[in-house]
Amino acid sequence: MLNTTEKFFKIFADKNRLRILKLLQQRKMCVCELAFVLQVTQPSISRHLRKMKESGLVGDEQDGFWTNYFLKENSKAGAGIIQWIKFFLKNDKVIRADMDRLKKVDRTKLCCK
Repeated sequence: MLNTTEKFFKIFADKNRLRILKLLQQRKMCVCELAFVLQVTQPSISRHLRKMKESGLVGDEQDGFWTNYFLKENSKAGAGIIQWIKFFLKNDKVIRADMDRLKKVDRTKLCCK
């Protein structure tokens, strides 16, 4: 149980994973969209998502060409913490910049090159 708890809290100890959580609170997204908004590589995003999926915070679903990732807000383990993050980070300047970039995301131009 202690190892599981430690792994779970490590998810929240990484700045990019927190940013991903904030973005997934807005809508389902694919790896290329998250990479664009965070301005990091797709392999890096995939590693973060894998850890978040293993923790039960994130789920995925296939949508034609894309795999969409979404926040499992009903997660027993993370529901309270996710709600806290939702309100606590809303005024952070990095998060606000991410939300501005999110408005410019067009997955058909990013993923289909």
